[in-house]
Formats: sequence, structure tokens, C-alpha cells
Amino acid sequence: MELKGSRTEKDLWEAFAGECQAYRKYLVFAEQAEEEGYSQAARLFRAAAAAEVVHAKAHLKTLGAVGTTEDNLRQALNGETQEFTEMYPSMIRNAAEESQQEALKSFSWANAAEKVHAQLYKEALDNLGQQQEVALYVCKICGMIHPGEPQGPCEICNAAPGAFFAVD
Repeated sequence: MELKGSRTEKDLWEAFAGECQAYRKYLVFAEQAEEEGYSQAARLFRAAAAAEVVHAKAHLKTLGAVGTTEDNLRQALNGETQEFTEMYPSMIRNAAEESQQEALKSFSWANAAEKVHAQLYKEALDNLGQQQEVALYVCKICGMIHPGEPQGPCEICNAAPGAFFAVD
């Protein structure tokens, strides 16, 4: 039976989204539990987060949504571009209209970071198989990705270089 257009396909996408949200949420919950000194609760949240990844991967593969690296880079580029050209601009407008300053800052920083992510995906796609290995650093404040170790403040949120962490 073909998945395309079926209720099952819709359900798989919904389950994938839910598992991804649970994964991130449980990791944030684990950090909070650690800060409060509840190491066993933190461990449980991290274990549940890992289980959610197993579920999400199974759903995505069942959907046939994992292609070649070139296909995946195109998909990621399209997703990031949609976020900074369509999704976040409307959210920024809504937050501004409602004077929700923290949301406005969160959306604005994410929007700026998504532009950088899209550019990095485009460069990776354009140079697939020809790129040098470069360390990547992520700003823990706004999500900006910086190729190479940052020497100055974050270009988006002005965080100090120490706010960046290396990613394997």
C-alpha cells in the first residue's frame, strides 16, 4: 500500500514531530533537574529523550524521508529558507504587535540564525565532496553556527566567544 496521501503518512509525520518535540523538551527538563540537584530525574529525562530519538528515526525512515546527502542538504536548505523567509517573519510581527519582548527577541535571533544555517547548507551543497573539515561552533544563546572558533562576540546576539560550544 502506498503511503503518499494516506492517513498513515499524516500520522507518521505527526508522530515524528511529537517525538522530536519530546526529545528537546526532555533534554531541557534534564538540565533543570541537574540544576536542582536531582541527578536521577535528570538521567531519566535523558534516557527518555534518547528513546524519543529512536522513535523519530523509525518514523522518518518509514516515511522514506531520508535521501542521499545531496537530497538531505537540499531539503535542509529549503526548510531553513522557509523558516527565515516565511515562518519567523510572521511570528516576529505577531510578537511585536502584542508587545511580547522576550518572544520577539527569541524569534528574531532564531530568524537571523536560520539565515546563517541556510547559507552554510548552500555552501555545503555547492561544494559537496570538496569541503575541508572545519570545526563548527554553536552559540548557546541564539543558535548561530560559526565555522571555526569564534574570535569575537556572536554576530547575532553579541554573546562572548565563551558562549559557543564545539560540535562534532
